[in-house]
Amino acid sequence: MTNYILSETGKTILLGNEAIARGALESGVGFVSTYPGTPASEIGDTFARIAKTFGIYFEYSVNEKVALEAAAGASFAGVKSLVAMKHYGLNVASDSFMPIVYLGASPMVVVVADDPNCWSSIQSEQDSRWYSRLAHIPMIEPSSPQEAKDFTKLAFRISEKFQIPVLIRTTTRVSHTRGIVKLGKLVKGKTSGKFVKNPVRFNTLPPHILDMHREVLEKIEKIRKFSERTKINFIINGKGRVGIITSGIGYEYVVDSLNELKLKLPVLKLSFTYPLPEKKIKNFIKKLKTVLVVEELDDILEEEVRKIAKDVNPKLEVHGKDLLPKAGEYKIEHVIYAISKLTKKKFSLDFVKHLKQYKKLKIPRRFPTFCPGCQHRALYYAVKSVAPDAVFGGDIGCYLLSIFPPYEMADFILSMGANASVVHGIKKVSNQKAVIFLGDSTFFHAGMPGVLNTVFNKSNPLIIILDNRYTAMTGHQPHPGTGKTGMGDKTVAVKIEDIVRSYGIKNVKVVDPFNVKAMKQAVKEFLDSNELSVIVAKRECQLMATRRKKKLGIKIPKFEIDQSKCKRCGKCLELGCPAIYVAKDGSYHIDSNLCTGCSVCSQICPYGAIKVKK
Repeated sequence: MTNYILSETGKTILLGNEAIARGALESGVGFVSTYPGTPASEIGDTFARIAKTFGIYFEYSVNEKVALEAAAGASFAGVKSLVAMKHYGLNVASDSFMPIVYLGASPMVVVVADDPNCWSSIQSEQDSRWYSRLAHIPMIEPSSPQEAKDFTKLAFRISEKFQIPVLIRTTTRVSHTRGIVKLGKLVKGKTSGKFVKNPVRFNTLPPHILDMHREVLEKIEKIRKFSERTKINFIINGKGRVGIITSGIGYEYVVDSLNELKLKLPVLKLSFTYPLPEKKIKNFIKKLKTVLVVEELDDILEEEVRKIAKDVNPKLEVHGKDLLPKAGEYKIEHVIYAISKLTKKKFSLDFVKHLKQYKKLKIPRRFPTFCPGCQHRALYYAVKSVAPDAVFGGDIGCYLLSIFPPYEMADFILSMGANASVVHGIKKVSNQKAVIFLGDSTFFHAGMPGVLNTVFNKSNPLIIILDNRYTAMTGHQPHPGTGKTGMGDKTVAVKIEDIVRSYGIKNVKVVDPFNVKAMKQAVKEFLDSNELSVIVAKRECQLMATRRKKKLGIKIPKFEIDQSKCKRCGKCLELGCPAIYVAKDGSYHIDSNLCTGCSVCSQICPYGAIKVKK
């Protein structure tokens, strides 16, 4: 894919995220930062592959707040910067996201990827469009890979013209849709600059901050005029007095729905959704009887249209969330249903009837699980064996799958790093045994302050840090413990055990999670001590270890079950390993195609029935 991203001209097929990267390259970007988070991960991954080749700087920062601040610093020195994150990452960055607008960070583009339906997000659905209004930052929403590329270039132009950062908001379907993209010319932007001291620009102390606020509001009004003129807000003429206003991926659903219904209705596509082109909206709705607003998640545009309609068309019927889902991702059937309801145009398929029939189907529930041979599985088995009734604090990473059977060892999951603080609070008001589970990347991202707080405020949970050597959940990106930067350069490999020892924690052990006996002993010892303790469960992600071994030609041992010794007790099934299965005749077996040779099942079999396959 690297060659496609750096193609000079022509057309190619790109993911929406890759198209954003290409748009930045065509804009002369010189500095890119990110913290990996799906559905935005591929933006950073793309730059990680091509940054050195193209001659720009790229980094995986320790978290989104740091990534945004680093990009702002580059822009202060006159280098075009881009920072990318998922919706929850913008929450992390919000502390600095607000003031960078006042400071006129430019040329700078911030990309946020929302995740309707929570395909890769477990905390909540979130509509990041509110941030544009909260921070007074202009926002653009692409609906296709081509727009993703083109709008990124436009965002840089707006940022430079008005001396303000610009927010690009995508959703999962835009980020992960592939489409044909017409390429423009690659631009070699500058990668070095100079920070010029400017007390007027960078002084945010009162009363000067009030002047800066007024200046931002004045910029927004100027940008609103630009929004009225820009071609990315456009009208598709149609017949009748029923119209549609839409933005983002909703536009694609509208076009497909109208084609399916064989209708030609007037459609206003809004891509510049803050500040809104109010005059364009007024002109569109003034002669309509009914308008349908198609937008995923919150009814932001719908409420804006209601306000505008009071002046130009007070009798206008405004529909949106009364006909479309208020939660979850839209589907074409949702939009077809809403349009057919308003136009009385019948569709050949009765979606309501089919949905009722679908709900009657008895579909077996399948829980997501760890990869075959994942060391997290061994860890959770060992901890549960020793402390089945402890309070288990879950966090964000691959290990959040521990919430599902057969482990059920995440009693709550809040946000990255929150686990340590929540468990601390529980420990302060109860005598319950408690275990904090933190991934290595999560520890560096936001877990360190919570762990330090347990030391400072004399708490005594058991903290287990799952160090698998990668930011594994989002695609195995590096972090401060891996010894490599996002551009592949060697750097200091920070040892987590050294950090927690520097906090003054005395009980610290590094244990291989595949050594079930050693892990059980460490957990029991530390829980019984009633002192703050840390176990670093250190082993390379088994998925990456297996790939590496295959590449090097290292033979991976496979395990099998000796049927003459197996008592069918079900102990091995407690691991939840997908390689272990029960045949129709009730006998237990291991699928050699899935077995990664971790040996954990052989360690826990009470009858010694599991051995290396000859």
